[in-house]
Amino acid sequence: MKLHFSELENGIRLITLDGKLDSHGVDNVEFEFIHHCAGDTPRVLVDLSRVSYISSIGIPMLVNAARSVAARGGEMALLNPHHTVMDVLDLVGVSRIIPVYYDLGSARAGLSS
Repeated sequence: MKLHFSELENGIRLITLDGKLDSHGVDNVEFEFIHHCAGDTPRVLVDLSRVSYISSIGIPMLVNAARSVAARGGEMALLNPHHTVMDVLDLVGVSRIIPVYYDLGSARAGLSS
């Protein structure tokens, strides 16, 4: 698992995850992931388009980060998960906690409103 970070206009933080979000993947990126979600009122977009698999270890990383971001007045959204990853997120209810977008324009608009 690899993590790429960039900032979009309007202060939106884009975190792109690449690989499998399993125990090994979480170990590789969790510290950096949490670091990029820090601060006051962060707006974080997590691009899952390159995540081929998510396990029960990867889900808490996303949910806990989203709750932490919300507690500090920010918001987090997920971008373009593969259908197999989305099936898992739906099954465990993550998609009811964290908004999911399938294109960058809609995600930017959702986080900017």
